[in-house]
Amino acid sequence: QVQLVESGGGLVQAGGSLRLSCAASGRTFEADAMGWFRQAPGKEREFVAAIRWSGGTRDYADSLKDRFTISRDNAKNTVYLQMNSLKPDDTTVYYCAARRDSLLSGSLYNTADRYNSWGQGTQVTVSS
Repeated sequence: QVQLVESGGGLVQAGGSLRLSCAASGRTFEADAMGWFRQAPGKEREFVAAIRWSGGTRDYADSLKDRFTISRDNAKNTVYLQMNSLKPDDTTVYYCAARRDSLLSGSLYNTADRYNSWGQGTQVTVSS
């Protein structure tokens, strides 16, 4: 049973920073693609960033790549999302996702339907 547990959300003032963490457990993840998404009430889940456990290739939503950075710590089975220069529009719930993939794939995925496992989400609130 795959478990993804997000943490690090909270309340921050506009212009501030937060680092979200996603701790993965339940199986090995070396072949996985990992992603961060966010979803506001009544809206579709929006792609934020993706990374491969193996190789560390990354992808970002164009609108966020200048402010957000995805990284991973393989030894800790943890994926991070560093968010800088936060804006009130960044306020929403952030989700971590995993897709079991081929170690040789190297692909990154930017749509929610490509992921198999999800965390429970962590709330980020940016005050103006």
